[in-house]
Amino acid sequence: MRAITVAGSFRIYSTPMWSKPKRYYGAGHLHFITCSCCRRQPLLGSARRRDLFLTALEQVRRRYRFVVVGYVVMPEHIHLLVSEPEEKNPSTVMQALKLGLRDASWSREKRKRQPSQGRLFGDAARHIWQKRFYDFNV
Repeated sequence: MRAITVAGSFRIYSTPMWSKPKRYYGAGHLHFITCSCCRRQPLLGSARRRDLFLTALEQVRRRYRFVVVGYVVMPEHIHLLVSEPEEKNPSTVMQALKLGLRDASWSREKRKRQPSQGRLFGDAARHIWQKRFYDFNV
């Protein structure tokens, strides 16, 4: 057990706070998902980048057949409220979404053939997202 003291409060956690969170799939719940950009950089800060993210989200939504109840795109992270997909699970959906955005970014960069001007995500194109995402059943 681990004891945590924060400003006069005392809490005991039975599992380490940094352990891999348990995900619950297959019950037909909605999932509230939060995913951050790499090193919390504001990589989604422009309208062009947000539009690219929304295009990737729509492609993944059609492919895995799930409902997007709501979403928020912030400069450095996203929030999604989605149903469970008809095919696969939310982890697969997030993997496809992250890869889809990265691949779309790289394909646009290759078409431009300019090393630093006009890059959609600049040097961070390969690392747009943090590795993990947070998923809470609703």
